[in-house]
Amino acid sequence: MFSRDVLSIDPAAVSAAIEEAIRTEVRGFRRRGAVLGVSGGVDSAVVATLCARALGPSRVVALLLPERDSSPESTTLGQQLASHLGVAHLVEDITPVLAAAGCYERQVEAIRLTCPEYAEGWRSKITLPSVAAGERFNVSQLTIEDPAGKRMDVRMSAAGYLQLVAATNFKQRVRKMMEYYHADRLNAVVAGTPNRLEYDQGFFVKQGDAAADLKPIAHLYKTQVYALAEYLGVPETIRVRTPTTDTFSLPQTQEEFYFALPYAEMDLCLYGHNHGVAAEDVAEATGLTAEQVARVYRDIEHKRRATRYLHAGPRLVEAIPEIDVENHVGK
Repeated sequence: MFSRDVLSIDPAAVSAAIEEAIRTEVRGFRRRGAVLGVSGGVDSAVVATLCARALGPSRVVALLLPERDSSPESTTLGQQLASHLGVAHLVEDITPVLAAAGCYERQVEAIRLTCPEYAEGWRSKITLPSVAAGERFNVSQLTIEDPAGKRMDVRMSAAGYLQLVAATNFKQRVRKMMEYYHADRLNAVVAGTPNRLEYDQGFFVKQGDAAADLKPIAHLYKTQVYALAEYLGVPETIRVRTPTTDTFSLPQTQEEFYFALPYAEMDLCLYGHNHGVAAEDVAEATGLTAEQVARVYRDIEHKRRATRYLHAGPRLVEAIPEIDVENHVGK
C-alpha cells in the first residue's frame, strides 16, 4: 500500500554518502573548500552542515545576502546557523547592486501596467491558486497591498508578468555573482542548495540560484531533507520555519508562489508520478481526491516541459570531442 513511508531514508547512510561525494568533488575540482548562500531555510542549512562535516568548518564560508525586500529573520537565522556550525560567515547587502541595475524600478514599472496607482509604501507578490481549491493550474496572479493594508488580487498582462519576473530574477543572479566572487578568491566551489522537488520542477533562476559546482541534495525530496536536518542537528528554529521565497515585498510561501500544494503532499505526488503509482493510491495517502492528484500529475509534466530550458547548458552547433561537452545540438 502506498504511504508516506516511501520517503523514509536512513539519514546516517545518506549523510555519509553525500559527505563523501562532497569531498570527492572538491578534490576533483582542485579546490580547497566550499562557499554557499545561506537563506535561513532548511535546504541551505542542511547543505552547509554537510559541507562542514565533509570538509571541516574552517573550509566552509556561509554567505548571507539580504536585500530590501528580504525578511530580517533570514539573516538572523543564517547567522545562528553559522555560529552553530562554527563556520565563517559574511553579510553582503545586495540592495545597492539591485538598485543600480534598476531591479526595483523595473518591478514597479511592470506592476503599474496593471495597477497604475502602485507607489511607494505599497507591497506585492505573485501567487498561484491551490490545487485543493479546484481552480485552474498555472494562472498566476498579482497580490498587492496598499499602505492601509488593503489587499486585492489582480490578473496581470503577459508583458507585465514577464517583466516583473525578469526584474525579480536580478536578485538570484546578483546573489550568485557574490557567491562566485568569494568562491574564486578562496579557491572554493559553490555549493547549490536545491532539493529534488525544486530541481525537478524548475523552481530556480537560470544563471541565478541554478548555478553551482555541485548540488548535494538535489536527489532528495523535501521530506527527506527535513529528516536529514533533524539527524544533523540543524537548529529547530530553522527546521520549523515555513519554506519561503523571500523574494517579494509581501511575505510569500513557496506553496503559493509555485507548487500550489504543501511540500509534504507535493513530494508524495512527485514520487507517485515518478514511480507510476495510480492517482487513486496517492490520493488516499495525501488526503486529496483522485482528480486533484491527476491534476498535480499533469502540472508536474507541464512544469517539466516549460522549464526544460532551465536545465540545458549552452547549445553547440557541433560537438567538440576534445572537450567533454554534453549539451551539443541534437543530443
